[in-house]
Amino acid sequence: MAEIKLVVLDWAGTTIDFGCRAPSGAFVAAFATKGVTVTLPEARGPMGLHKKDHIRAMLRTDAVGGKWRAAVGRDWTEADVEDLYRDVTPRQVEAAVKYSELIPGAREAVAAVRATGIKVAATTGYFHEAAAAVAGAAKRQGYEPDFNICADDVPAGRPAPWMIFRCMEALNVYPPAAVLKVGDTVIDIEDGRNAGCWSVGVIDSSNEMGLSADELRALPPAELEARRAAITARYKQAGAHAAISDLGALPGLIADLNAKLARGERP
Repeated sequence: MAEIKLVVLDWAGTTIDFGCRAPSGAFVAAFATKGVTVTLPEARGPMGLHKKDHIRAMLRTDAVGGKWRAAVGRDWTEADVEDLYRDVTPRQVEAAVKYSELIPGAREAVAAVRATGIKVAATTGYFHEAAAAVAGAAKRQGYEPDFNICADDVPAGRPAPWMIFRCMEALNVYPPAAVLKVGDTVIDIEDGRNAGCWSVGVIDSSNEMGLSADELRALPPAELEARRAAITARYKQAGAHAAISDLGALPGLIADLNAKLARGERP
């Protein structure tokens, strides 16, 4: 009988950094050095991509591209992307260390999954230095995936499926129907679908929600539910098989997916 054998987890916004605050602030600061004022929502938009692709995606939007032309006096070039990336890199590493606390319940959820014999891998849009920083911080807090890979290690980052395929290869797990990808951005959902595996979005700690744990708790119940519904809708529109409030729901979700696999259903 087919069953889930591997869970591939994202880092920021999924297992560490509640609200995915580290990456977005670094982009805002880097653009500010060019006189371009971008908002946090504009910085969050392409989250999940390799950080250089993230910069390109921001500049390609009408809003940020227009601000760039107004501030710099011309259209952006690849040289500008490289310049911004050089500026973002140390900021991202610093922010990744600052916001490296494990999301509450993540360590326990991973332990519960592993107790059933399932392997755990991690992928990220971070480059090597930032990915190493978050992995080291997580290890000190008791979470270490069986395999870890970042966007620098593959020909193309998300939404290409190469990081997931590398996880499958390294941990000797196949077919894709035996793999569950869990992330906190639309790009995460897309790379899971492109890999042919089950693809699920986390809601409360996500980049899509974009709030710290304290800010989330302070939301009026009606607004919280409205935001959860809107994020779920975005995930589903991107092809998500399900959305969960937090990683504590993983064991139950895996049981549901195993039941579907037993009935012959596939991603």
